Amino acid sequence: MRFLVVLAHPLKESFAAGVAATVREGLESKGHSVDFLDLYQEDFDPRLTAAERGSYFSGAYDTSAVSPYVARIKAADGLILVFPQWWFNLPAILKGFIDRVFVPGVAFENDAAGGRIIPTLTNIRYFWCFTTTGSPWWIVHFYMGNPLKRQLKRGVAYFCSKSVDFRMHSLHNMDHSTQQKRERFLGRVGRIIGRL
Repeated sequence: MRFLVVLAHPLKESFAAGVAATVREGLESKGHSVDFLDLYQEDFDPRLTAAERGSYFSGAYDTSAVSPYVARIKAADGLILVFPQWWFNLPAILKGFIDRVFVPGVAFENDAAGGRIIPTLTNIRYFWCFTTTGSPWWIVHFYMGNPLKRQLKRGVAYFCSKSVDFRMHSLHNMDHSTQQKRERFLGRVGRIIGRL
């Protein structure tokens, strides 16, 4: 299978970069093809253009500015996002990637009758996320209600591909994590990827 692995972190030596490397190595060791996309290294512009927004409901969405990224996601069987959660949300660059690439004609079609959107990213069978949070798990789950998982699962993955296998794996309390805890998480990531 072919996986698009997307990393969203500005620091080359970040823990997220280490997680992404573990994901990549695990996939390649199982014989999968990996298209590695480091949004910061590729200087991805997260800003939606006027032409893109203006064509959103036109029936001919303008993907010309992001066509290489559209081609990469259309060529993938699976999508794996690696990122830290900041303010219980995506890094802005990753939110912009979703805003600009998960668009009409690529990820979904607008129902002409004005009803629900029609998922079209059916090539994506796996939509997995590996992330970290600065907060403990109980704040993420009980106090905040795990908003990002709900957003990505219900508001992105299932709206774009009905039969997608969505999973999110998180290392919580990253701000106070030990080297041993981080290494255990990397081991867990490797085992999870090894099941693909």
